[in-house]
Amino acid sequence: MSGFVEKPEPVEVPGLAHLHTGKVRDLYRNAAGDLIMVASDRMSAYDWVLPTEIPDKGRVLTQLSLWWFEQLADLAPHHVLSTDVPAGAPADWAGRTLVCKSLRMVPVECVARGYLAGSGLVEYRRSRTVCGLALPEGLTDGSELPAPIFTPATKAAVGDHDENVSYEEAARQVGADVAGQLRETTLALYGRARDIARERGLILADTKFEFGFDGQVLTLADEVLTPDSSRFWPADQWEPGRAQPSFDKQFVRDWLTSPAAAWDRTGELPPPALPQEIVERTRAKYIEAYERLTGISWS
Repeated sequence: MSGFVEKPEPVEVPGLAHLHTGKVRDLYRNAAGDLIMVASDRMSAYDWVLPTEIPDKGRVLTQLSLWWFEQLADLAPHHVLSTDVPAGAPADWAGRTLVCKSLRMVPVECVARGYLAGSGLVEYRRSRTVCGLALPEGLTDGSELPAPIFTPATKAAVGDHDENVSYEEAARQVGADVAGQLRETTLALYGRARDIARERGLILADTKFEFGFDGQVLTLADEVLTPDSSRFWPADQWEPGRAQPSFDKQFVRDWLTSPAAAWDRTGELPPPALPQEIVERTRAKYIEAYERLTGISWS
């Protein structure tokens, strides 16, 4: 069992139609047909949306995505039209709202991996492959791959795992031409972002992109290169053979699996509320990621 501990009621805003409440974002449509994406402070872990929010998280995700969209604009156009808060919306939507083009979304998560971690590590240990791609012997947790790889996944509903699939399966789902575009663009974006992160003392281990079509133009959508969709590791602490320190939900995951939480992640009961110390440390880690990547002080 998984999903929301308690699913929030959508905010009603005049002139906006509520479309969807996801793990982190709420999605609306305005009268012009544009999409309104609002990033909440919700936190998810182990397929649950937790009962405790992380202050400022939604603003960090939104502002970091906007920064990355600019860094990548020559490689792929993006879906953002403006950051204007719709009339009648709550004041706290400021800084966490994107007005976006309505795209024909591609039903594939586009994952690029430069290092071995997460589900890729699990598969490698089992079969020496990731998404069917053969990898050399001798790799371990956190190893750099010989070259970045494109490892697609199928999108899952809230509470379900995205499922890694082979490139051939992705091509069957979306067509060979589109699959080729996805792979080429994903690896180009990853390469640019990896180099930018490296200049700032960070390793971009892997990341996930979502794309849609604006007419015939492949367009970058959703969020990009945030701690929610990417593994960033401090380069000076990188040590293959163990789990790496990470700019993401590490404190939350560690606490939920500790005796202090008294929670069985394999059971049916939802996770407990987070203690204040874990909330504060997680907020600080998200803000640190923003500041290190952008060079801009958070305020």
